[in-house]
Amino acid sequence: MTQRPLRNTGRKTSRCSATRASTTRAGSPARRPALLRGITGAKTEGRLASVADYKWELCKVSEDFSQANNLAAKEPAKLKGLQQLFLKVAEKYNVLLIENSRIDRCDVNHRPSLTRGRDEFTYFPGLVRIPDGAAPDTKNKSWQITAEVNIPAGSAEGMLLTHGGRFSGWGLYLLKGKPTFSYNLAGVAHHTIAGKESLAPGAHNIVYNFNYDGGLGKGGEAIIQVDDKTVATGRIERTLAFRLSLDETLDCGDDTGTPINEDYHTLFKFTGEFKKAMIKLGNSGLAANDRKKLNDAARKVAAQE
Repeated sequence: MTQRPLRNTGRKTSRCSATRASTTRAGSPARRPALLRGITGAKTEGRLASVADYKWELCKVSEDFSQANNLAAKEPAKLKGLQQLFLKVAEKYNVLLIENSRIDRCDVNHRPSLTRGRDEFTYFPGLVRIPDGAAPDTKNKSWQITAEVNIPAGSAEGMLLTHGGRFSGWGLYLLKGKPTFSYNLAGVAHHTIAGKESLAPGAHNIVYNFNYDGGLGKGGEAIIQVDDKTVATGRIERTLAFRLSLDETLDCGDDTGTPINEDYHTLFKFTGEFKKAMIKLGNSGLAANDRKKLNDAARKVAAQE
């Protein structure tokens, strides 16, 4: 359960509304054996029910650990007292454990972030399972990956850096020794560019550049260079504008989730010597009118929830 500050959403709310709420404070279950929790309201005409319309359950967890016996109708006074306690504690800490939106919860920009405001990142092999909200935001802008590798005799292959997977995302990797970049547009389209020649044994500097056209979810030119020599170019016609991945992560030196495309299978650990990968972000490609469209769309969707 995420904790969000109290805020004015523009909707009428009840002081006794909740989605899921526990009146048992950490470290003191014996003092408060009853647990309050709300049942998600049914949709009404395609919209989520207001949190004010949710039904409450009252369960005595010291005797009913599976919370199968709802005592709300039998003990209305106890229920009301716990509802009031729940709101009293919420007011004390300025945190209300009620969240009825979907769009806001999916937007990682509403959460604390160590990456926000930064434009250069360095990753080393073995740094994997970095969630979307903690990964560099490559959406709606130009950006670059630089990877330092050493190819052994007999070639090498594997993932250098990837974010996302089968359902959306991107990956820079060697496939049969050839530097390759693939972009997965939510399964609707796949854009892949690759060098024609396998890398020779020895140290190499692989650079992927994406030169963004500008706008919201637009495309751009993709370029792969090896040791300052261009080995592949191509167009990525559209990109993801809002969220790169809901559940897959950023991985360095391997792909621990689903593959970006069907050209390889996971796990896809790099078989050569991999020193590090660096991401450098360009400025946002969004103009003022693009940001306005984005904010207007978010408000429109939120109003329909």
